[in-house]
Amino acid sequence: MSSPKKIVVFDYGFGNVRSAERALARTGADVEITRDYDTAMNADGLLVPGVGAFAACMQGLKEARGDWIVGRRLAGGRPVMGICVGMQILFARGIEHGVEAEGLDEWPGTVEPLQADVVPHMGWNTVQAPEDTELFAGLDPDERFYFVHSYGVHDWALESHNPSIAAPKVTWTTHGKPFVAAVENGALWATQFHPEKSGDAGAQLLTNWIGTL
Repeated sequence: MSSPKKIVVFDYGFGNVRSAERALARTGADVEITRDYDTAMNADGLLVPGVGAFAACMQGLKEARGDWIVGRRLAGGRPVMGICVGMQILFARGIEHGVEAEGLDEWPGTVEPLQADVVPHMGWNTVQAPEDTELFAGLDPDERFYFVHSYGVHDWALESHNPSIAAPKVTWTTHGKPFVAAVENGALWATQFHPEKSGDAGAQLLTNWIGTL
């Protein structure tokens, strides 16, 4: 019998790490909350949560060397998953209250205020995942996931023009104008919603991710 996958929830001060830890432990993974460089680098999977403002999260991540860890892991094809603002900071930049901040630039694109009548977007939404999704495998298309945010990415800018490289799988949802709800891009996956707050559906999604490690 194979040993459980080792998952690190990266603790840089801007995420609900305990909730993420409980949700991952529910899948049977061996979970540790830490900002230790070597532990984060050597884990089977790295989960980067995020709550709060884009610029503050980026500053906290850099102070914990998280930007370096994410970049080094991805350069070696080591899986990383971002959640909520932990997804947003993977994009090139974020604009909040008219202030622009640089992201990790793993994906081109801008995180901007949601274009909707009611903000923040808080509640349960269905999503439109691509047919070949691994992240949402085994889940009903009408399944709902829990969102709480005021910013998102309305335009996906990265496409693969090399037939030998799989194009990113982008999942969408709508609150006012459609925005990116999740991305599967090689070793880098992310969700705008909170799987750790999405009940059984979120647990299945995390199980799907861990199953690819």
